[in-house]
Amino acid sequence: MGFALANQMAENDAKVILITGPVHLSISHPNITRINIVSAEEMYQSCVNVFPSCDIAIMCAAVADYRPLNPSPEKIKKTDSEQLVIHLERNKDILAELGSLKNTHQILGGFSLETHNEENFALDKLKRKNCDFIVLNSLKDEGAGFGADTNKVSIYSKGGTIEHFALKSKENVAKDIVAFIQNNF
Repeated sequence: MGFALANQMAENDAKVILITGPVHLSISHPNITRINIVSAEEMYQSCVNVFPSCDIAIMCAAVADYRPLNPSPEKIKKTDSEQLVIHLERNKDILAELGSLKNTHQILGGFSLETHNEENFALDKLKRKNCDFIVLNSLKDEGAGFGADTNKVSIYSKGGTIEHFALKSKENVAKDIVAFIQNNF
C-alpha cells in the first residue's frame, strides 16, 4: 500500500520520501526518494527526522507494537523444555510521536488495521494520535490488508468526513486516498 501511495502522490507532482522496511518491491518515479530501514527503531528515527520537512505524511507501515527485549545474536537451540519464554518491550509509537510534533500546516494520515470494533478503534486512533485522517481496513474483509494486491478501506477525517470504498486494487485505493486529501485539505 505504501508503494502505491508513494507512486500516486508522485504522479500528482508531490516530492515523496518513501521510508520502507525490507521488501522486494521497487519504485522508479523521479519524484520519489527511497529510504531503506530494517528495524522499528530505524523507522522511528527516519520518520522523526524527515517529518519536519513534510507537508503531508501518510503512515501506512504495519510496525510491530512490541519487539524482543533481549534478541539473541545466534540461533536459539531446542532444549528439553517444552516452552520458551520471550520477554517483549514496546516499540515507540511513530504515528503518535508525529502527531505530537505536527505543525498547523502539516497533514498527518494514518492507517488502522483492525479485527473487530473497527470504526470505534479507528476513530479513537484518529483523535488520540492527532491525525487529520485515518484509513481503516479490516482483516475481516476478504482481499483487504496484507498478502493481496487489493484493499478495501474507509477514510475518516477529523472534520467528520467519512468515505467508504469497495474492494479494489491497491493502486486504485491509493488514487482514492489522494483524491480524499485533495478534496478535504
